Amino acid sequence: MSEKTLILNASAEPLSFISVRRAVVLVLKEKAEIIEGHRKKRIRSATCELPYPLVVRLVNYVRIPRRWRSVVPNPIRFTRDQHTCQYCGRTSLELGRKERLTREHVVPISRGGTNTWENVATACSTCNHRKGNRLLKEANMRLLNRPREPKFVAIVLLGQAAAGAQRRYIEPFLGKEKHRATVGVPA
Repeated sequence: MSEKTLILNASAEPLSFISVRRAVVLVLKEKAEIIEGHRKKRIRSATCELPYPLVVRLVNYVRIPRRWRSVVPNPIRFTRDQHTCQYCGRTSLELGRKERLTREHVVPISRGGTNTWENVATACSTCNHRKGNRLLKEANMRLLNRPREPKFVAIVLLGQAAAGAQRRYIEPFLGKEKHRATVGVPA
């Protein structure tokens, strides 16, 4: 039982990864229910048999403090933006030898912009340099996705090794739009 189980709050918000053993204990104590189990693996005891839990949901809602809202760390922002330049659409794997992904302020700090989730996007160094200290309209550039604050730890969980079944429960909480849309200056 070395794999991890994704645990969801009663509201279906992803909380963390826990050991399979801990997930089974929560299910047996009726504090959680199995939402997604392994198709072939089973956990058996002398008195019961359970699906091998990949995703469990708590029966009762647990209030989680939101301490990190004002912080915009680069690794989490890169994951939110799927390691893709929000101007040209190139991924970190498609960048040239001397290019890299950077923090880009949609409204530059020198023009009154802030260091918030809604004003910070991922940009390749080429696009960031091209935009410079200008607003999107002045630089004649558009964002592929409007930057938004991700929900709680969903973004951190995606950075870990989540199985396909687990990713389906995490991705809706990223705060991203469902489809790529051309966006001007965010409201």
